[in-house]
Amino acid sequence: MGTCLAAIALAGATPLAAQDSPATSSLDELIPDSAVESPDDWAQQGTDEQVISQAEAGSQLDAETPISEAPDMSIAWPEDVDLDPLVPLEPEEDIEFVQLLDDAPRLAFDETDVEELSGSLVLGFPQKEPPFSEREDFVDRFEALSTIEELGDGDENVAQLAARARKDEELLETLLRVYGYYEGEVIRTIGTRRAGEDSADRRPRVRFDVIPGARYTYGAIDLGDLDTAVDAGTLRQSFDIKVGDYLQSDTIVTQRFNLDRALGETGYAFAEIDEPELLIDHERVQGDLTMHVRPKGKYVFGDVVSNDEEFLSGRHLATIARFDPGDVYKRSIELDLRRAITATSLVSTVDVQAREVVPPRGDEPGVVAMDVTMERAKLRTISGAVGYGSEEGIRLQASWEHRNLFPPEGSLRLRGIIGTREQLAGVTFRRNNLGGRDKVLTADVYASSIDTIAYDADTVALTGTYERTSTLLFQKPLAWGIGMEILATDERNRVIGGIPRPRQTYFIASLFGRATIDTSDSLLDPTRGFRLTGFLGPETSRTGGQQYYYLRNQADASFYQSVGQRTVIAARARFASIQGAELAGIAPSRRLYAGGGGSVRGYGFQAIGPKNDLLEPTGGRSLVEASLEARVGTGLFDGALSVVPFIDAGSVSIDTVPDFRFIKFGAGVGVRYTTGFGPIRLDVGIPLNPEPEDSPVGVYISLGQAF
Repeated sequence: MGTCLAAIALAGATPLAAQDSPATSSLDELIPDSAVESPDDWAQQGTDEQVISQAEAGSQLDAETPISEAPDMSIAWPEDVDLDPLVPLEPEEDIEFVQLLDDAPRLAFDETDVEELSGSLVLGFPQKEPPFSEREDFVDRFEALSTIEELGDGDENVAQLAARARKDEELLETLLRVYGYYEGEVIRTIGTRRAGEDSADRRPRVRFDVIPGARYTYGAIDLGDLDTAVDAGTLRQSFDIKVGDYLQSDTIVTQRFNLDRALGETGYAFAEIDEPELLIDHERVQGDLTMHVRPKGKYVFGDVVSNDEEFLSGRHLATIARFDPGDVYKRSIELDLRRAITATSLVSTVDVQAREVVPPRGDEPGVVAMDVTMERAKLRTISGAVGYGSEEGIRLQASWEHRNLFPPEGSLRLRGIIGTREQLAGVTFRRNNLGGRDKVLTADVYASSIDTIAYDADTVALTGTYERTSTLLFQKPLAWGIGMEILATDERNRVIGGIPRPRQTYFIASLFGRATIDTSDSLLDPTRGFRLTGFLGPETSRTGGQQYYYLRNQADASFYQSVGQRTVIAARARFASIQGAELAGIAPSRRLYAGGGGSVRGYGFQAIGPKNDLLEPTGGRSLVEASLEARVGTGLFDGALSVVPFIDAGSVSIDTVPDFRFIKFGAGVGVRYTTGFGPIRLDVGIPLNPEPEDSPVGVYISLGQAF
């Protein structure tokens, strides 16, 4: 009634007449038919009961003159009206969520392939033609990214499910476009499922019916100036997208990377590739791809230029580089040079940039110099370590090193050891990258005193080696080393009949060489491949007025094979012998021993082999070892923890041919924790056929696998 009054008042009628109307008048009585037929005319003439004369009003009404005083108006609230209290609505029993079980009515489609990803999530695929060709991969990717999947059975409720269902619906639509289905449709249904006969036990469930529609294909493909490259044909093959192929946006990303890598690995040092643009044409059901490529010419390597010639000259850096002047430019080799300079540990920062020296002309490539900008690192290092082992006793070790005292890369290291079983003082000169990448010259002078369960020896020695090493940065299929050794050693020697003999002095000179063939996939934690190492060392020894000549040799082989997703089977074998001299002519420190963490686990260091009457190992002239272990991943700690059962065997013989008279077996279990620098190893071994003096268990901790 108030609304009608307001409308009428705005049309010119007086509110006073409305107040005087009887309270019982109906709306039809107040508004005559003439007002309905012509509201404007009726409003201007008024009604017989409502017109107020000018005399009664006391003045002429003027539309331009405002009313000075508003008339009094009041409407009384009806006191005798009682409103019923609000009553909450009870849900009707026949209204419920749409059931999505196979035996319940469906909202979407009857003939649908259904994949139940969890108790809370169902995917339906009603489209039969054309077939959804990428369905399996599509479902796997959706399952990995779904927010509903994160809930898991029993954790969901309707509110959570509804919120996550909207996100998953957007995810499905995005994935459809990724696979080239630009007209796809996703129908979302949220319902319940019965967990049992009890109707109160119902849990929410969401279903998506995915209708991909037609899959779009590539129309025009524009790669800019790629055709101007000398190797345009080969480069175009590296971008494996052709007209008519099914459109898939993440494939574009992959192929762009492949093309960029091909350009960088075939000489195009300054090539540029713009971000791809995809124009979808719904009428043609195609997408036109534009990705501008600017090859900018092909180049070969020139010189290496250093910004600090006195520290690391360009000539020396060229020996580190894995290219020669005139080789076709490769971006990976440029990055490798940067890593190799960093690996010297002589610089704090380094940057390598290609710089054009000679521009390309026609089919002739240009030349780029490698500009190396670096800052010197702190070159002096003081280090120390304190440790204890049941076999080594207490051990304190310290060293001082200047890593570039003799540029380039000539280091000097002073080291010392003080312990209950070993004391040592030594000086080492080392020249890295001498004559080529990872070729190292080492000269070492030391004096030591060692007391083990097999022997004690006071030794002064000079050794020198030149080797090509395999490193974590550049693992090589072939590593080798050659060297020489001169030493004088005064040692305890108990051999004949177990009767202690006086200390005996040996003067020894040796030449040696070793080589390793390595096809494994890692130095610290291999999972496949093999390694084969051979060592030969012709040696002469003078003691007690006699000269002895003999040949020390050793062969090691190891094999690694992945089984399934988490298990690696590893095996190794070792054979060593000393040919040409009787045992008395060989210093105890040069003989063969077995036992310990890198040999037969469960036994002490050097504890396996022939012994004298005092149960001291005497060493031998032949050795055989074998080990087998399974490195089983547990999946714990993000896959970092592995369990390793193992079994080892070893034998040491006095003769040059093994007689297996003193063969020992050990078995146990270990754990490995993988870190960024290799696995940490903890092995617990038990001797299976111990001697009375052997410990009941052996514990070994180290970095890296046992072999």
